[in-house]
Amino acid sequence: MKFIDEVEIEIYSGNGGNGAVSYRREKYVEFGGPDGGPGGIGGSVYFVGDENLNTLMHFRGPKDFHAEDGVKGGTSGMNGANGQDLMLKVPVGTLVTNRETNELVVDVTEHGQSYLVLEGGRGGLGNGAFKSSTNQAPTYAQKGEEGQHLSVHLELKLLADIALVGFPNAGKSTLISSISAARPKVADYPFTTLEPQLGVVQMGESTVVVADIPGLIEDASEGKGLGVKFLKHIERASALVHLVDCSMFIEDFEVIEAYATIRAELLKYSEKLAAKKEIVCITKIDAMTEEEIERFQKVLEEHIDRKVLPISGVSGRNIETLKSLMLRTKQTIAAENKGEVYGDE
Repeated sequence: MKFIDEVEIEIYSGNGGNGAVSYRREKYVEFGGPDGGPGGIGGSVYFVGDENLNTLMHFRGPKDFHAEDGVKGGTSGMNGANGQDLMLKVPVGTLVTNRETNELVVDVTEHGQSYLVLEGGRGGLGNGAFKSSTNQAPTYAQKGEEGQHLSVHLELKLLADIALVGFPNAGKSTLISSISAARPKVADYPFTTLEPQLGVVQMGESTVVVADIPGLIEDASEGKGLGVKFLKHIERASALVHLVDCSMFIEDFEVIEAYATIRAELLKYSEKLAAKKEIVCITKIDAMTEEEIERFQKVLEEHIDRKVLPISGVSGRNIETLKSLMLRTKQTIAAENKGEVYGDE
């Protein structure tokens, strides 16, 4: 399925049904009277979060989406049927924006939750509602209220606890396939990952949702490469796992330069993004000697002034340690957001 993360559509709630004009005609009732019923309520429009969707591809066809109109009122005071509501399923993480005002209409953040966007029109009253002592047989009824219309922009920003970042071929796809059930394409050429992938890491009763973001290159924040299109998907992640492939390096400065380049792109895109908690890993260590691993690990740790974890998605070395770090980071951030203290800090 093609990954689509932005679409523009038109949505319409249903019109209310018109009230009915009718009169009682009963054999043994000497004086008949107005008995036109009210029209039905027009259908409303809702957006519904669905965690089973990860693209807006299903909106790439028709651009106009209508809820049902209410049905006209009936005789004998009967109400017209209400129009069926329109339930538009979207991936969790979808932003719905008013195209005319650029205001956020709704941020779909929960699976199964429905968000009312447009209410259907009210049904019109039938002539039975207008009978009075001075008007025993009204010949008119009320028209149904027109439905509402909104032109919206849908933008998907994936909801993940952890986002994997790094250069193309840094080992992100291999890592996410080794820690979750996700099976992204893996190859030995640049830009293997052409769209974000989500994987769920299960640790006992706890889970961590990880996003594999297409590789960044220098000046990605200015439109180069593939990463710029997907940088927005990192924004919602609680933390980052920054993968640095040192298997191709010879000089110490190269590992520092590789790390600094990605950090610079994150900062240019968003200061908030660059300020996220970060776990730094040296990848593809199965292709390096122990001396090389220790040397580049030390160089990078001295540069960033914190621990760096060497890992291999192929051999599985230190993968369990990384999974534990990701879970702890998720829990720590959740506790901080609640104003609590997590762990022994």
